[in-house]
Amino acid sequence: MSDMKSNFAKRNIFLAIALLTLICLVVFSAGHFRREYKSENVTEVVTLNWYIDSPWFVETWGADQVSQKITEDTGISIHFITPVGSNSEMLESLILGDDLPDIITVEPSSGNYASLVNQQKVYSLNQLARLYAPDFFRNSKAEVRRFYEATDGDLYAYPNATVTAKEAKEHDNLAANLTFLVRKDIYEALGCPDMTTPEGFRDAVERAMRSYGTTEYGPLIPIDGTPFTESGCYSFDEYLQSLLAIPYEVDGEYHDRNTDPEYIRWLKVFRQLGQDGYMPSDVFLDQRIQTTEKVAQGRYFCMIYQRTDIAEQQALRYSQDPDSVYIAVDGPRNSSGDDPQLPLAGLKGWMISMIPKSCSHPDLAISLFSYLLSEEGQKLIYLGVEGKAYEMDESGHIIMNEEADELRRFQKRKYNAVYGGDDTFWMLMDNVVQQKWAYPLEEPVKQTTEWTYPYSTYTSQYDVTMPENSDLSRIERHQNILWGKTLKELLLAESEKEFDSILADYKEERLLNGYERLMEEKTKKMIENKVTMGVE
Repeated sequence: MSDMKSNFAKRNIFLAIALLTLICLVVFSAGHFRREYKSENVTEVVTLNWYIDSPWFVETWGADQVSQKITEDTGISIHFITPVGSNSEMLESLILGDDLPDIITVEPSSGNYASLVNQQKVYSLNQLARLYAPDFFRNSKAEVRRFYEATDGDLYAYPNATVTAKEAKEHDNLAANLTFLVRKDIYEALGCPDMTTPEGFRDAVERAMRSYGTTEYGPLIPIDGTPFTESGCYSFDEYLQSLLAIPYEVDGEYHDRNTDPEYIRWLKVFRQLGQDGYMPSDVFLDQRIQTTEKVAQGRYFCMIYQRTDIAEQQALRYSQDPDSVYIAVDGPRNSSGDDPQLPLAGLKGWMISMIPKSCSHPDLAISLFSYLLSEEGQKLIYLGVEGKAYEMDESGHIIMNEEADELRRFQKRKYNAVYGGDDTFWMLMDNVVQQKWAYPLEEPVKQTTEWTYPYSTYTSQYDVTMPENSDLSRIERHQNILWGKTLKELLLAESEKEFDSILADYKEERLLNGYERLMEEKTKKMIENKVTMGVE
């Protein structure tokens, strides 16, 4: 009898332990998703230094709701570092001085990205993820990881704003960023002129300057675009080529867009406009800070520019005078009048983020990457903090806080400082994931966004780069710098004869420096990309 009582007692104890264990597992599972991004060894908030290679980035960490929430969830605070003046020079100095921050964000075309990888100064993200943040592989995109995979099989950077071929097929509302913009009131006062031909373009510019040559902030600037860099100017090379639907390949081979006859025809148009005084020095000297300031002042008549880069300034102008904003219209077209082919971000994305080997807490850095790329992280950086920036009703619909939404639309700087959503912290944003919570399109964003829909084109199969630290990468780097020098000279040429001479010299010099070999390799990689991505 005593043994029976003893066995009964033991069984009850076992059941009690099992029940307690089950309860603990349930409680642990409920909070695990958030805690998995915190290091077990960290008991207090750790600050990481994050370098953003963009002088215009002015955000700070800790005052807004989103950054506070990220710190609460991850145990990480951020101190942002941005360059003053030339971003390339500052980062180069940090590399040479072996004084790198904990995280670095740059453009993928930056020579500093290749330099950091070649000098083995950055961690392999996949190796860090296996050790500290296995969910990174679930939260990131396999196609993007393969695209950025180095020749050694490792991943040293991850981009933001990516679109896969599959995503492009599944969504009909993915908007390209490239637009041809005109100041609405001036354009309409001119009778909405056709600017798709060289003759129509020039006539519109001339009439705009005759009738509206002076604004309250200074002379009207006829034409503008993105800053000139050592490798060219997006607005007057890649963007203009896309407006003109210049092909990326011809007869199965990678095409030289820089010397395509249709593109050269329009470069000569801009050269002549410059000679006649319609492309002032501002076009060649201004950086993004100066450009956005002049957009806010309404100083430009037309621009080849990215619509999201001036969203804040557009909102300001719209709140003051809706007719004075910049609208997207049909701009330069090729001689056949073909529709533009505006590239979606593709696998290349916009900017890439890396973790240097000097990082004080690489475990936290990779965990932060994984957190931001997760659905929870994307929802947070896009919508803001639930219960503050928005609410969810019983049906799961999002109801925006009216004050937050008003600030987001018309006082973006204040919105960023208070709420911190709407991709204030864009370094690892994924616009396709964020589509499921997309804000309703309203002016002035609506018109410029929807204008791109019929022209948005997937072109990631043509994003090819040469293996790091190889002869081909050095040839490509030289070719890019040669083009950057040549483009400015072409636009500033004093005559068409001088233009033709500069172009001939460019073609000759690039041939002497491995151009044909580079194009052969680009064709090979383009074909490989098509197979990998499953696109034509």
